[in-house]
Amino acid sequence: MLKPSLALVLMLATPALAQTADTVVATVNGEEITLGQMIAMKDGMGDEATGNLPAPALWDLMLDQMIRQTAVGQEKTDKLNARDKAVLELDRRAYLAGAVLEGIAATEPSDEELRGVYERAFGGETAPKTEFNAAHILVKTEDEAKAIEAELAGGADFGTLAAEKSTDTASGPNKGDLGWFQPEQMVAPFAEAVKGMKAGEVSKPVETQFGWHVIKLNESRQVAAPNFDEVKDQLAVQVRRDRVEAAIQTRVDASKIEKTPDLNADLLNRTDLLEQ
Repeated sequence: MLKPSLALVLMLATPALAQTADTVVATVNGEEITLGQMIAMKDGMGDEATGNLPAPALWDLMLDQMIRQTAVGQEKTDKLNARDKAVLELDRRAYLAGAVLEGIAATEPSDEELRGVYERAFGGETAPKTEFNAAHILVKTEDEAKAIEAELAGGADFGTLAAEKSTDTASGPNKGDLGWFQPEQMVAPFAEAVKGMKAGEVSKPVETQFGWHVIKLNESRQVAAPNFDEVKDQLAVQVRRDRVEAAIQTRVDASKIEKTPDLNADLLNRTDLLEQ
């Protein structure tokens, strides 16, 4: 049997080696579906979604789905209204921002970074920390907060008022209960108010960026700081979160931002503008 020539071997191998993300795997009315789109789709599905399907079956299943999506979507391509354009642009920005921030968070935190977060959170392994258990009622205005304060002074039940009037959808239905927390977990005005209270006491109205709070301190306790190694995984999450927040702020600070003045906030309710 004759051995294949080197040229023939290279020729046969070239198609497999030459594939790129731009390789067209199908067209629908002239619109291309690329290998890169297929790979991205599979990557986004995860192992659980793809299951144990053999590669050829998975390929056919995915390609069929993309063909169906493309064929249906083409009916809208030339008929985009304001809502369509707005949503597509929001999706584009969210993806691009997410891709940048994912890269920033991906690097493994150094031991120095972890130690820094640990010291800020716990102040050393031997320093005890004070934790608080509190409930709050969050409303939009100071007048509302003062009215609630008056009702409480008149004997109203804190939990009942929280369930009825708090705009905090997380704690309100649970009688305003916030559970145990450390001051560092709360915004500064809220934390400072709690630190100055005694168990059972109800605060004067406190303003934060979220609105106006009336706070009830249930109890407080001293807890020992955890060992560094015990919380290393949580510290890594915080390091990544801090990196992302710092990166966002750096980019915002470096950007030229021009806000259009004198636009009425009530315009947010003009959903009819999206149908144009």
